[in-house]
Amino acid sequence: MVRMLRPFTRAVTYTRWLHLSMAIVWPSLWLFIEEAWWTVATATVLLGLAGLVPAMRVVEGFQARLLLMGRRDGGDDSEIVLAPSATWGDRGRLVVWLQTRLFLGALVSHLAVQLLLLGVDLVSTALSGERAGGSWLVVTGHHWWHALLSPLPLVLAAAVMVGSGHLITRIALRLLGPSPAERLAALEERTEQLLERTRIARELHDSIGHALTVAVVQAGAARAAGDPAFTDRALGAIEETGRAALEDLERVLGVLRESGKPVSGRPTLADADRLLESARASGAKVDAEVTGPVASVPGPVSREGYRILQESLTNVLRHAGAVPVRVRVHVADGSLVLAIRNPLPAGAPGAGRGSGLRGIRERAALLGGRARTGPDDGDWQVHAELPLS
Repeated sequence: MVRMLRPFTRAVTYTRWLHLSMAIVWPSLWLFIEEAWWTVATATVLLGLAGLVPAMRVVEGFQARLLLMGRRDGGDDSEIVLAPSATWGDRGRLVVWLQTRLFLGALVSHLAVQLLLLGVDLVSTALSGERAGGSWLVVTGHHWWHALLSPLPLVLAAAVMVGSGHLITRIALRLLGPSPAERLAALEERTEQLLERTRIARELHDSIGHALTVAVVQAGAARAAGDPAFTDRALGAIEETGRAALEDLERVLGVLRESGKPVSGRPTLADADRLLESARASGAKVDAEVTGPVASVPGPVSREGYRILQESLTNVLRHAGAVPVRVRVHVADGSLVLAIRNPLPAGAPGAGRGSGLRGIRERAALLGGRARTGPDDGDWQVHAELPLS
């Protein structure tokens, strides 16, 4: 019993009824002034023409969100679209919606009125034997038990009120909801957002992982060396790497806080000297050779190339330690080639198996390139080719 009465405690039940009633206000006034069949026909035609106006979809969508979905602010709700009609399909669905709302509103309102009049007739015939009139269902006789039946039309009217509200809401979700093209666009946007967040997480992993690796290696080397001058240099390298990592962290957090903010300020291969100096300060003997117009490399390719180089150097420091590293950056023939090689010390676990190398391959594949990682003639190599187009 309590469950049956629960809908009447919700404001949306009454706003849905209001939504249906609003649809028939102006046709009812017109019909009251000029009671003729052409009045209804004209109202139907006018609604059809109104449905062809693109902005009408915004108006109807806002009403549906506010009154049918119970959104007091009429705010964002992906089930109901607040956008002008972009295609004839959208306009056609809006025309069907307007006609359906009009006829369903007229039918439900008339039925509710008839049920209320029936209840009044039952009470009237129970008391005096005379009908109040107006109800299509004729109640005759003078019987006291008519009073017992009088609550039944009220219950039916309440059921019509709740049921019609649910029905018009379901219809609105079908006719005012996103079209297949809009659903596809929303899915693509969501996919782009997920890819962007995945990329940001990978960047954060690369940047912070590199900084921590350099700090650990430098701290261990300084403690083992016992040389104050070397310790000062190590602390300086740790400080510089930490500052760079904090800048990356602040930038990434800024992007996450403001989803609409464009990603900017990401390091490119033009900043590769910072990576190389950081690796040298950690004890690695880095032999770097850069050929070709690196400055002309497109931004996305240059940024991903920087991250591949960063992850490669991080893996060297983490798994091989202070070993000679040969870095080759070559730009020619429409591609960027990155080659990083280092010897594998005895007992090294494979120089960085796991998410780091997988991230390198994913970055290359994302740009339509390819990357190879693994042992080669006693060395560990990372070889990536990224197309410039």
